[in-house]
Amino acid sequence: MADSARATLRELLVERYGQLKTLLSRKLGSSDLAGDALQDTWVRLENTENIEPVRNPGAYLYRMAYHAAIDKQRAEDRRLSVGEIETMLDLVSPDPGPAQIAEANSDLHELARVLEQMPQRRRDILLAVRLDGLAQREVAERFGISLRLVELELKKAQEFCAAHIER
Repeated sequence: MADSARATLRELLVERYGQLKTLLSRKLGSSDLAGDALQDTWVRLENTENIEPVRNPGAYLYRMAYHAAIDKQRAEDRRLSVGEIETMLDLVSPDPGPAQIAEANSDLHELARVLEQMPQRRRDILLAVRLDGLAQREVAERFGISLRLVELELKKAQEFCAAHIER
């Protein structure tokens, strides 16, 4: 029985497509929206499990298409326009907020405290490589030590920092 009702509604939709589109276009103010609503109606007919026979199939199809159009308009109203999205993106600042600044300052003070506990040469080598961006070979020449000793001091400095920074 459901297949018979579905077949009747499909046939009527095809038969009265032009008339339904005209009525919906007038009601909705958009021929494109009316066409989309009728297509959605066809899809809904196909996907609905139990379709009972209806007294007035033409009115039923019209209401079904009208409600499909209203659903589509509501969905469109919930979407943001390109301008609204751009405005929202402008509102989000890439700059750190107060909490992030406070945390970074705390981390910096903790690192400074740990560096002060380190032997002077080890600290100077670490800062020359990590802060000044010097190559290890340049640091070796600057301090008059071997490249191997620079590598060893860097390793010890990193291990010391890792062991003494509270995280």
